[in-house]
Amino acid sequence: MELSDVLALLDRFDASTAASMKLRLGELSLELDKAAAAALPAAAPSAGPVSAPVPAAVQAAGSTVKAPLVGTFYAAPAPGESPFVSVGDTVKKGQTLCVLEAMKMMSEVPAPCDCVILEVLVKDGELVGFDAPLFQIREL
Repeated sequence: MELSDVLALLDRFDASTAASMKLRLGELSLELDKAAAAALPAAAPSAGPVSAPVPAAVQAAGSTVKAPLVGTFYAAPAPGESPFVSVGDTVKKGQTLCVLEAMKMMSEVPAPCDCVILEVLVKDGELVGFDAPLFQIREL
């Protein structure tokens, strides 16, 4: 990862409504927290490496599928194509629900279980924060 990539990520995080973000790419770990940064002196950096890993798979809390990372939400594999899933679709565990783009890297978000899509909570192209709700589902 280049310095320009890190700076671009910091700019996007700062401009977003997300309160915190965790990112892990290989051996690089980054944790950002706006509340913690506000408490630091102005000269102190607001981000640094941490050892806490980012969840590799999507989290499911009850009937909500959450974002495993900060990124841009894409409902379809490419512009103009059909979305991965729509409201009312029955999906299998591991089936791709959407893609999150972070720093030009695409990460598929898989279904945590066999389920029915009840609601898509995010608009295509919208920036989502870590742990943000993406889908309402009903487990089968």
